[in-house]
Amino acid sequence: MRVSLSKSFRFEAAHWLPTFPEGHKCRRLHGHSFHIHVIVEGEVPEESGVLMDFGTIKAAIAPVEDALDHRCLNDIEGLENPTSEMLAKWIWDRLVGELPLLHEIRVQETCTSSCCYRGT
Repeated sequence: MRVSLSKSFRFEAAHWLPTFPEGHKCRRLHGHSFHIHVIVEGEVPEESGVLMDFGTIKAAIAPVEDALDHRCLNDIEGLENPTSEMLAKWIWDRLVGELPLLHEIRVQETCTSSCCYRGT
């Protein structure tokens, strides 16, 4: 049986988008309550009936969450242009080694706007 599991975390952060035109609201410093979904996918072993312990995902997320929470994302190496797209890839790059079954990172920056990244 093939399944996907999702573990989410939230963090608060500020950013500004330097590639947006002068005068655009996103060019100004502003903040979001980011909601991140970490999705793993694979075949469930019959003997265990479990794809992965959610605690494993939580442990992998912890240093990422610590690096992002209550920060100005532009000040973080690799996030000088912290769009949702770049943030999703940045998170993927830090989790893929810890979570070999990683399938998708979803970054939700507002109630109606999100980005999905699948490592390609």
